[in-house]
Amino acid sequence: MYIHIGGDISVIRQDITAIVDLETVLPSQKSVMEFINSEDDKNRLQYLTDDIPRSLVLTLDRTYLSPLSTSVLKRRLEGSADMLENDIN
Repeated sequence: MYIHIGGDISVIRQDITAIVDLETVLPSQKSVMEFINSEDDKNRLQYLTDDIPRSLVLTLDRTYLSPLSTSVLKRRLEGSADMLENDIN
């Protein structure tokens, strides 16, 4: 099952390892910025917006800066889980 995470990007649900709410990250939390810079240095970072990103979506092979809020992404993940459960039953 694919989850749309912003822009024209959809990722496999099972490949998502973490979603970070960037709206709650404080400037003093340098570890998040260091991680983002590290991912950029490794060419694993992809911006999905020209505006200020609202969330960081970590997958097995890429890191995305998404314009979508974590609550929207959570609903999409939960909705896909419900669809999978209905398919099994």
